[in-house]
Amino acid sequence: MVIPASRGMIANIKLFDIEDMDFKTLYEDFYKDEPFVKIVNKPPHTKWTIGTNMCYIYLYYHKNLKTLEIISAIDNLGKGASSQAVQNMNIMFGLYETLGIDEFPLIP
Repeated sequence: MVIPASRGMIANIKLFDIEDMDFKTLYEDFYKDEPFVKIVNKPPHTKWTIGTNMCYIYLYYHKNLKTLEIISAIDNLGKGASSQAVQNMNIMFGLYETLGIDEFPLIP
């Protein structure tokens, strides 16, 4: 589906025939040291991500269908491209992962 937005991307992933467990805690533990990933309690909007390097992740388990739904939102011009490249460079050169990314120009 295409929507009239200048930036932002939503990914909706479904895993079928999955046994119920505490998925939120599992994800929070996995991403606890990641400064640009946040597990949220409601489906994320691309507006939350505009001008950031953040990835917001929402998890919902459909008990009757045994299906886990994972919804994530990023700014595709930030996390999806330029700021992700800067983050990777920082890691490769042993710099702080967030260096130069916390505040960057916002166009459009």
